Parts: sequence; C-alpha cells; structure tokens
Amino acid sequence: MRLLFALLCLLPALPSAAASLNLQIGDQPRTWHTEQLLTHPQARDITIEQDVAYKRTLHYRAVPLAALLEGVSADDHLQAVALDGFAAEMPAGPLLQAGPARAWLAIEDPAQPWPPLAAGKPSAGPFYLVWTAPQASHIRPEQWPYQIASIRRLPPVAARFPALLPDPTLAKDNAIRQGFALFQQNCLACHRLNGSGDAQFGPDLNLPHNPTEYFQPAYLRQYIRDPQSLRHWPQARMPGFPVQVLSDPELDALLAYLKHMAGRKAQ
Repeated sequence: MRLLFALLCLLPALPSAAASLNLQIGDQPRTWHTEQLLTHPQARDITIEQDVAYKRTLHYRAVPLAALLEGVSADDHLQAVALDGFAAEMPAGPLLQAGPARAWLAIEDPAQPWPPLAAGKPSAGPFYLVWTAPQASHIRPEQWPYQIASIRRLPPVAARFPALLPDPTLAKDNAIRQGFALFQQNCLACHRLNGSGDAQFGPDLNLPHNPTEYFQPAYLRQYIRDPQSLRHWPQARMPGFPVQVLSDPELDALLAYLKHMAGRKAQ
C-alpha cells in the first residue's frame, strides 16, 4: 500500500476538468462550456499586469464579457456567483463598455491549468472576471470575481433587499447613503446584513451584533484595512481594503452606514 501511494505521488498532477458557466440573463438560461469559450470567435490571449487574485502579471485566454451578455442593457444589474458562495453585485454598464477599462471572462484550459491562488488552495478558475485598464474606470477588487459558476440578471440590491436600506428620510447627500453604496460594492459580495443578501461566504454584519458595537473604532478601521494585523490565522479569507481601494472619506462613510444600521436591526 505504501509503495502504491509513493508511486501515485510521483505522477504528474491531473489537469483541471472542463467546466460550465450558467448565464441567467434572459428568458432562457444558457450554458457555456469550457471548450466553447476557448474557441469562441472573439476569444483572444490577453495580459493582465495587475491581477487582483494573483498579485502579479498573468496571461489568459479570454472572451470580452459583453460578447456573452446579449440582451443586457447598461441599466441592468448583474450578479456573479462563485463556487464558494461569493456573490459579486455589478451594474451592467461597466461590463458592457469596450474601453478604456474592459471586462473579460478568462477561461481556464484544463490542459494548461492556472496556478493555485496560494499553497493548498485551488486556482482562480474555471472562470475569472478580469479587467484591462481597470484604473480608467475605477474598478474595485470586488469587481474581479473568480471561480465563477454563474452570472445572472437581477433587480438592484435596494429592490431585492429592503432590510439593507438606511432611513429613507436621510438627505440625498448624507454620508450614510454613500456608505450604503460602498457597502454594496465592497461588502455584500461576502456578507449579509439583517439577514439579507445572497452571499454565503462571511457572517451577517448586523445580526446578532454589528461590528461597530463590539469593535473599538480604531481597531475596526485597522481590521478593515488589514485583517491579518488584528486577527491572524492561516485560513483567514477577508481581504484588506487599503487606502488605494477605499479612501479615508469612503471608509468614514462605510462605517457611518454600519453604525446607522446597528439601530435598524431586522426583527
């Protein structure tokens, strides 16, 4: 038995299996398989110099995402759901534009699998939303979902989850409203609030307690900026939000929203 195990360990790693991408954006769902996407008429080789998942330059076979979103308009709202429950909320407008920032669906070829995201972890495949020239449209890291299993068209977050809404009497320019928008962009992909949201990844941020209730303000800021600096463990998955991603005024607004929602807990 030990000899057999040793021989198996010497065998090369098997390539990842072909996968399927489920698109729910019209009356009839459509499924794209790996081979179909790799040979898509608009597929091409691209270089991503500031890859969010891998933190280095990588090369991909990819299709412009807009080519797969037939029937979607700029005013629509889409959600990309990953294999692990990460659910990225995305307005369709930036995904449809041809430039300067452009969205691409990178396809992992089973014959040439991508590297693991970290030791002992899988790759970013089978499908990964990447961007060329992301700075041109202020694309945030949460707009780079990987390990995508499906993309679907849904009503906007505010319509689907009224329990997330701040007090409707707040002035339109109130920082709490900006914080709600930032929460959708940066937090809702992993977390629920008041039991509302589609993510299955992180804990609820208001039930039973809001982080503004049990974190000292300075430590909560530190935790959002660099989670590992406050709570370090190998399995930690929350990314940090440095000032280049979330400015200090934006962080102020996000925390104002969270503190506000601590007083609006769902029953």
